[in-house]
Order: sequence, then C-alpha cells, then structure tokens
Amino acid sequence: MADPLAEVVGLLQPGAGFSKLVEGAGAWRVSRSEAGRPFYCALLEGATRLTIPGLPPLLLEAGDFVLIPAAHDFAMDSLAAGPGAGPAVADSLPVELRPGVYRIGDAEGPASLRSMVGYCSFGSGDTALLLSLLPKLVHVRGVGRLLTLVQLVDDESRAARPGREVVLQRLLEVLLIEALRATAGPAAPSGLLRGLADDRVAVALRQMHGSPTAAWTVPQLARLAALSRSAFFDRFRRVVGVTPMDYLLHWRMALAKDLLRRGAAGIAETASRVGYSSASTFSTAFARHVGLPPGAYARRQAAE
Repeated sequence: MADPLAEVVGLLQPGAGFSKLVEGAGAWRVSRSEAGRPFYCALLEGATRLTIPGLPPLLLEAGDFVLIPAAHDFAMDSLAAGPGAGPAVADSLPVELRPGVYRIGDAEGPASLRSMVGYCSFGSGDTALLLSLLPKLVHVRGVGRLLTLVQLVDDESRAARPGREVVLQRLLEVLLIEALRATAGPAAPSGLLRGLADDRVAVALRQMHGSPTAAWTVPQLARLAALSRSAFFDRFRRVVGVTPMDYLLHWRMALAKDLLRRGAAGIAETASRVGYSSASTFSTAFARHVGLPPGAYARRQAAE
C-alpha cells in the first residue's frame, strides 16, 4: 500500500542546513525574514510567543515543537510585554557563547528559555507544489519523539562522520514525517494530511500514489471510495483543496520532474512511468504544466 505522506516528504529531498541551541534571558525579541526555508524549533525549557503575519500569535511552551515548511517573516519574543501585547523590546542580536550555543536578551542573567532551532533545505525541483499539499504551520505539543529527533539532527550536523549528509537527510525525513503525521486529522487545513485522515478520500489518494500509471477516472476512484461520483468529487475537492484529476496531474508531474532532474529516465520512459501512453502526449502536458518541454527542463537541471 502506497504511503503518500512518505512519498511527498521523500520527493522534497530535505537536506542539511544548520541547528543551534538558543538560550533566552530577560526581555528579548528576534525577528527573521527568510526566503522560504524550512524552519523548526523545539522548546526545551521556558515559553515564547511566535508571531507569523496573517496568523494569531502562538504560545510555545516546554515540550512544544513547531515547523514552518516555508518560512518567510516571523518573530519570537520573551512574553515580557504580556500575552497579546506588541514587541516588548527592539530586536536582539544573538551572541555566541560557544560553538552552536547562542544567548539572546540579558547576557548575564539566568536563562529562562532553552530551545533547539534549525533550518534545512529542500532539493526538489517541485518544492512549491509539494509544499502546497502541506500545512503552512505545524505545532505539536508533548511528543517526546520529536525532541529526540531534533537532538539527533543537531548532533549529526556538528559531526564530521562518514555518511553525514545521507544520515542527515534520513533524520530530517523522519522528523518531517513525524511532525506532519502528528497534526493529521479532520481539523487539519485542506491538503494531503486532511485527505489522509478521511477514510474515503485516503483510499483514492493511496491508489493514485500506488499506481500513477493507471488510467484513473473520477468514476473509478469514486467506486473505490464507495461514494457516488458527485459526492466523491465534492468531498475530495473540499478535503484536499483540488479536484481528483488535478491532484493526479500534479503528482505525475512531480514524479516526472524528479526523474528528469536526476537523469533517471529519458523522455519516453518517463512518460511511461508517470502514466502517459506516448512521449508526445506527455511532452505537451509537461510543457503546459511546467512551462518548458521535458528535454529543456532536464538540460536546465543538469546545468544547475
């Protein structure tokens, strides 16, 4: 049985970034403007407020884990101004106490906060599409496995052991999957996680992922989900956020881009492996979806 969540995370190709232990004392505030990098934070002690434009402020406490799959602007502060208040102080500059350990706020006072924060990178050529299937913010409370994984990532990122990059990639994949599946459920926003929590929609998702070469139609998928055609179509679109055929097209194109980027298959073989009966039909669909013919896309990826 296909595992759509594991496949999406695997295609994202998470790679090494950096992690650090951050201590906070007194009144402090840090804000960041990022270029869509994945950011995570595991709170070990204390509490902090996370502010992301367009979302209500989020109180993080010891044992919490937060993941922003594509971080842009966000801020964290010491709560010194009280719940719901604006910035307590001007932005603080982290001071490195020793390799991998930073202090924000009062340089001398006892630490009231300890957190492990880090960034990673995604190597996929289709990151935007894959991220559109995932929540914009993941907040998990009291899952000790996540804190253990963060500590393992931190330890591996600082070592120069053989196989470091491969180990980090696998650890980050597990970290992402663990965080994402901890938030899956009917209350999740529209997307893959909510779809997998819906027993009828999940059947269709697993079939599309398990057999992307099959000539799927909405009536076929509806029968597998034990729903009428119209009920299945409406339910899938409401839960996942796109129509069944749009999802299938996007998934096939993500697979095709991965094959072409890695040079794992020529155009004709790629077409066959993602469900197209001919290279010309595939090339037309690929160019319409990606904006480049598959040959040109492969050459561009090889040159980067």
